[in-house]
Amino acid sequence: MSFVPGSQQRHLRACMVCSIVQIQQRFIREGCPNCESFLGLQNHPDSVQECTSQVFEGLITLADPKKSWVARWQRLEGYVPGVYAVKVVGQLPEEVVQGIEDAGGRYVPRDGTVHDDDA
Repeated sequence: MSFVPGSQQRHLRACMVCSIVQIQQRFIREGCPNCESFLGLQNHPDSVQECTSQVFEGLITLADPKKSWVARWQRLEGYVPGVYAVKVVGQLPEEVVQGIEDAGGRYVPRDGTVHDDDA
């Protein structure tokens, strides 16, 4: 994520799957750099609205997710460097969760409802 001017900060959204934070237009233009293969956000504004949230807490900047203990703690290992939310509020549609599972993934909500002990 590059510099976001103050006037654009209200357009920030966090992916409900990986928690990366970008402006809404970037999600629409490029999709999610971590989840695009199964979310398909690129050029789909409705999907961006369903799978990202404007309500999130805390920001983490990860330069090297492979070596970061914070990345392990937040389950961000293997993701691209960038800015991530600590907590993302929102609920994915059931068909999206099913799509993640069909693709061999496991959806873990980023809103704190599932603890590391449960995952």
